[in-house]
Amino acid sequence: MAEKPTAQGSPAPRSQSWTQRRLITWPLLAALAAAGVFFVAADNTLTSNSYAVCSPSRKIYTVDSSRPQVECILVRDSLVADTGDLADIQARWRAHHSSAVWGPLWLSDFLPWKPSLKVSTIHADNAVVPGLADPHAHIFHYGFKTNLDIGGCRSIDEILQRLKAYVLSHPDVLNDPSRWIEGMGWDQTQWSDTRYPHADDFDAEPLLRGRRISLQRVDGHASWVSNRVLQLMGNLPSEVSGGAVIRDEKGKPTGILIDNAMLLIPAPPASKAQVLEYINRTITDALAVGLTSIHDAEATPRMIAGFKEYAENAKPPLRLYVMGHVESDSYWGDQIPRLINHGVGGRLTIRSIKLVADGALGSFGAAMLEPYSDNPSTSGILRFVPEELSKLVKQFWEDGWQVNIHCIGDRANNAVLNIFEDILANSSATTLMDRRPRVEHAQIMMPSDLERIGRLGVIPSVQPTHATSDMLYAEERLGPARIKGAYAYQTLLQSAKGILPLGSDFPVEGINPILGFYAAVSRLTPDGTSPHGPGGWYPSERLTRAQALKGMTLDAAYASFTEDTLGSLAPGKFADYVVLDRDIMTVPQAEILGTKVLATVVDGEVVYGSL
Repeated sequence: MAEKPTAQGSPAPRSQSWTQRRLITWPLLAALAAAGVFFVAADNTLTSNSYAVCSPSRKIYTVDSSRPQVECILVRDSLVADTGDLADIQARWRAHHSSAVWGPLWLSDFLPWKPSLKVSTIHADNAVVPGLADPHAHIFHYGFKTNLDIGGCRSIDEILQRLKAYVLSHPDVLNDPSRWIEGMGWDQTQWSDTRYPHADDFDAEPLLRGRRISLQRVDGHASWVSNRVLQLMGNLPSEVSGGAVIRDEKGKPTGILIDNAMLLIPAPPASKAQVLEYINRTITDALAVGLTSIHDAEATPRMIAGFKEYAENAKPPLRLYVMGHVESDSYWGDQIPRLINHGVGGRLTIRSIKLVADGALGSFGAAMLEPYSDNPSTSGILRFVPEELSKLVKQFWEDGWQVNIHCIGDRANNAVLNIFEDILANSSATTLMDRRPRVEHAQIMMPSDLERIGRLGVIPSVQPTHATSDMLYAEERLGPARIKGAYAYQTLLQSAKGILPLGSDFPVEGINPILGFYAAVSRLTPDGTSPHGPGGWYPSERLTRAQALKGMTLDAAYASFTEDTLGSLAPGKFADYVVLDRDIMTVPQAEILGTKVLATVVDGEVVYGSL
């Protein structure tokens, strides 16, 4: 009879039968050795690199269609080696161990000792899911924003008070008016007066008067600068290609710069030390919320240099899939290094680039086919001339890059799909699989383009919290007809044949992926409300919990060419998983946002929390 493990996974006390077996085994081994049959000695490393994680309530969600929910996963080295019931896993593990170490399986029955599989059993209320990925985020900007976060401020005065506190708490800034004050997070749609702020507003606070202040809007597509910065900029152009300088009725700049006009701000670039600091800060916070993979959606050469140094000097605790970006109308692919599984542990990959077709809805920069319903004076901003964008996309495509393009408005989405359709008309299906083009956001689309994106095989990469953040003003801005093609996640999922990567766009939204999961399945704000009531905003576009989990795991892996090694807890894939304090697949919807991460595991190793 085989030994039974204790609850902690240790061997049970040896019985009399073990002593009897030893009397038989030693002469047998001696006789086989005399006959020239040799054996490898027992080695603790053969058992120490294997363990099982089990849920007595079978709350391990694998996102593996063959075994979607199991009792246990077996981890060997950095991989998932097996899934299923504990008894079956233990039997298969012992068989594998015995045959690998001692030769014929029948001989293991006579061994004087047997290996014991370490088993970690989670609480019945806990759950395990594959490692969560964020397929659209901004690592540098998250770290940058934490330096001076003005998000959540409900008025200009509240922002001024936060800036004052910042200056007073930083003596280097307080004593040197030439130091730049930079932050991120203002959102005029959250104020009682929803008009844009003005450079003069900073002068209302004496401590801020005359200082160099530049604050990015929450979406990163507009900046609000002080009068001192406007003075440094000198005479501003009357027109900016792909951007706008907002002016008052007398033609004087107000301090608001939209999209490409933000490039005129003469703020100093981040130092190498700051880049590394921001990367570290972001990854530390990401691990605490269960992220095991992040797709950085706009890394400049300076940022990429930071990622390379970070990955080459030590093993990154999570996986980084980086999209290169340069602000240029000319081909710049030669400025971005191609790296696959680079650095210590092979966790840095750069094989894609990011282009930006338009701005954002909140700053009236999303390129629309018709004027905004609440601001008929503008139809948004297309940041490229379509012909120039087409030429650039084709150059990146021919050079072997995955091309990912930011598109918010229906005009931008339509123009980009036209470009991809033209390219794909002259490409084979295998080329499409090699390139896997992505539309980042796919936020507002004509019904015909919602169908076309799936027919072309272009990947829509969306962010569910954008819907719940924008829903309080989006319909007023777009009107009752256009809103039906906006934030249409269930429609996109069906069109895209079941592939819909779900990200956050942090720091535009929160870094916690549970926020996106909740938004996707509820279409509600965190307090459980929506313009359409507790059933959610346009509830037909909600995702099921299974669809949402797949979007944050396997679909994200597909969007980064790693579906064969990541995204599900299937044998042979990397052992990236997260232990949650509750079962997000079954708890009442209102309880989802209370979820805490107990452990984040990458390559089978705990990088946050504990098992």
